Amino acid sequence: MYRFFVNPEQLLQEPIRISGEDYNHIHNVLRMKPGEEVLVTDQGEKEYLCEIAEYDMDCQEVLLKVVDVLGNNRELPAKIVLFQGYPKGDKMEQIVQKAVELGVSEVVPVMMKRCVVKLDDKKAAKKAERLNGVALSAAKQSKRGKIPEVKPVMTMGEAIQYATSFDSVIVPYESAEGMEYSKKVIGEITDGRSIGIFIGPEGGFEPSEIEQIKEIEGKVISLGHRILRTETAGMVVLSLLMFGLEE
Repeated sequence: MYRFFVNPEQLLQEPIRISGEDYNHIHNVLRMKPGEEVLVTDQGEKEYLCEIAEYDMDCQEVLLKVVDVLGNNRELPAKIVLFQGYPKGDKMEQIVQKAVELGVSEVVPVMMKRCVVKLDDKKAAKKAERLNGVALSAAKQSKRGKIPEVKPVMTMGEAIQYATSFDSVIVPYESAEGMEYSKKVIGEITDGRSIGIFIGPEGGFEPSEIEQIKEIEGKVISLGHRILRTETAGMVVLSLLMFGLEE
C-alpha cells in the first residue's frame, strides 16, 4: 500500500487534503481512483488508513477520508546517527538510501582529512537537498514512520562536538580490538539510547581522527578480518544494531 507524509496541520482537516508532488504522484503517476486506500503519517506515533474521497481538479488536491487509525511500530527504539566520511561519486546517495531502509535517524556527511570530494557552499546546499529527497523516497518505500534528516555537511570537529551529546559512539577501524570486544559493545546498545556511528571515507581515518573519537569516549570496534568499502561498513553496523534492537 502506498504511503505519504503530511504535516500535523493537515490531519486536523476533514477531509485531509494533499497537493503538490504527492497529488501529482497519486493522480497522474499511480492513477488511483476514488475508493482506493493509502496510508498517511505525520511522523508521529500513529498512521492513518485513508480512502480517496475525490479529486479537486481546480485546486489540484486529492481529498482523503480517514478509515482507521493505526499504531506506528516501524521505527527502531533508539536514535542512530550515521556520521559518514564524504565518499566519491554518487556513493552518498546509495549510503543514504540503504541507511534509511535500515532504520537510521539521521545521516551526517562529514569532511574528513582523507576525503577526496571538495564542496563549496553552493554545491553543498544542492547536494543536501538532493540527499534529503533520496531519504524521503527511501522512507516511503520502506514504510518508515519518520523521514530521517540528512544534515548539512560538517567538519570533523563539528561532527565530534555534535556526537558528544550521544549515549554511545562507535567507530569501525582496522586496528581495533578483536571480535569479542565488538560483540560486547554492540550488545550493550539498548532501547532509548542515542548512538553515533563514524565511518571513514575511501582512504579511511587519519590516526588523529580516531584519537578525537576516543577523546569523547567513542568505542573502536572491528567488523572482522576483511577490509570493507566505505559504503559497506556503515550498513554492516546498522544491520547489527537493527537486529539487536528490533522488537
